[in-house]
Amino acid sequence: MKPVLDALQEEFPGRIRPLDTAAAGQVCAALEAADAPAVIASARAGFGARLACVFAEDRRAADNAFHLYYVLERPADPLYLVLRASLPPGCESFPSLAAALPAVNWQEREIRDWFGLEPAGHPIPRRVALHDNWPGVHPLRKDFRLDEVLPPFEGEQHEYRPTLGEGVFQIPVGPVHAGIIEPGHFNFAVAGEPILYLQLRMFYKHKGTEKLFEHLPAGRAVFLAESISGDSSFSHGVAFCQAVERAAGLDVPPRAVFLRTILLELERVCNHVADIGAIATDVGFVVANAHAGRLREIALNLNQELTGNRLLRGMVSIGGVRRDWDSAQISALTGAVAVIEREFDGLTALILSSDSTRDRLEHTGILTPEKARALGVVGVGGRASGVDLDVRRDHPYAAYGRMEFRVPVYQEGDVQRRMQVRIDEVRESLGILRSALRQLPGGPHSAPFGRLPAGRCALSAVEGWRGEILHWVRTGEDNRLERCKIKDPSLNNWPALVEAVQGNIVPDFPVINKSFNLSYSGTDR
Repeated sequence: MKPVLDALQEEFPGRIRPLDTAAAGQVCAALEAADAPAVIASARAGFGARLACVFAEDRRAADNAFHLYYVLERPADPLYLVLRASLPPGCESFPSLAAALPAVNWQEREIRDWFGLEPAGHPIPRRVALHDNWPGVHPLRKDFRLDEVLPPFEGEQHEYRPTLGEGVFQIPVGPVHAGIIEPGHFNFAVAGEPILYLQLRMFYKHKGTEKLFEHLPAGRAVFLAESISGDSSFSHGVAFCQAVERAAGLDVPPRAVFLRTILLELERVCNHVADIGAIATDVGFVVANAHAGRLREIALNLNQELTGNRLLRGMVSIGGVRRDWDSAQISALTGAVAVIEREFDGLTALILSSDSTRDRLEHTGILTPEKARALGVVGVGGRASGVDLDVRRDHPYAAYGRMEFRVPVYQEGDVQRRMQVRIDEVRESLGILRSALRQLPGGPHSAPFGRLPAGRCALSAVEGWRGEILHWVRTGEDNRLERCKIKDPSLNNWPALVEAVQGNIVPDFPVINKSFNLSYSGTDR
């Protein structure tokens, strides 16, 4: 990204100023908020850059300004370009990019809700993270206290787009569901069984996670990071620890980065296997789900043996991992990988040989590559729709720079291809696990974490099993954090579900939804 920044400085002389940063993996620059749309458009058009994230920070106490951050990346370029746009004192609006870049629709509206900064020109200027009857309070401003008591919630509830036309009806689903899942509201407009359009509403259990990070000691904050999305606890934990390590200039020992890589891939295997079985269940192939459940249980028991927790919580730490493995645990891991590989081949053969299953999955829930790119879809949903992105390959971290693996990409964008991406990724993960075990070095499993320098900013990216996870931190005094921005892959991918269900029938919604399998918790955070 350094050549990109140099070229942008030439194109916009005197309007882009490099910022000193000691953190690895990024280059940073400052500009005025009014210049951001033109600069970002040039980076995208001239260099193939992708706008991965947009977020804000309240720096009125230190800089007398709000800052906006635009995170740009491009494949095969290990560095991220972080552009900081400052709003002048008294200004509480910024130019919206959402009309040209639908991928930032929700992100800009989150900034509006949490900071009270208006995205001028946004095509949908209504709340998204805070519901309609939330009082006029902006919880990520520094003058909002965690113990602040809010006034009573008054006013109108959310109004959904009305259904019009003879024989057109609404089917409300949620926010409380029959399954053991978190709340989200799906409002279908249907004419018979075909779905005309879907309106969805998230953020029913917004937990204020980014606010909770403020002034939290970095060591304790690891456990908060693990709680962002329960089935991605290790991925979020690693993303957070990497950001702090980069801010502190802390080198993680070689053995620790290999242990992290192994656990990241085990998390991927557990969840992909579960999703493959759940997709089969949603089209009536219960026997396949039973096999998948048995296979997932093997992986979960392995997690328990290696870390003491079936969901890998409490293992990652700043500087490495909390405990090492002995020879018996390494042997158990080696044996389990062989068993999982053999059993997984049988499971996939069973599913792929079923013509009735294929008939339900092919051409169902299509998300076209054009829509996927416009919405900024990442992870499984993106790769099934022609979006060739994978942080492990494009911005190597942990031990991925020493691994060889294939990133499966398909163009059709239907449920069948989203399941096929999972199948392919499980096989690649098993290969990564075998390679990591062969290369596993000796030495310490963690580096000591001392003082965290104040005023440092650092970005970290991890390819969770759902897709790209981003964590950005600003460090404060006394080993504490002033700001932690979290971007879970589901934030970009929920709007893709709205596009994928159109024209399908209501009975196919469960399998389309499961083929994305997005996180309510990671979105609500």
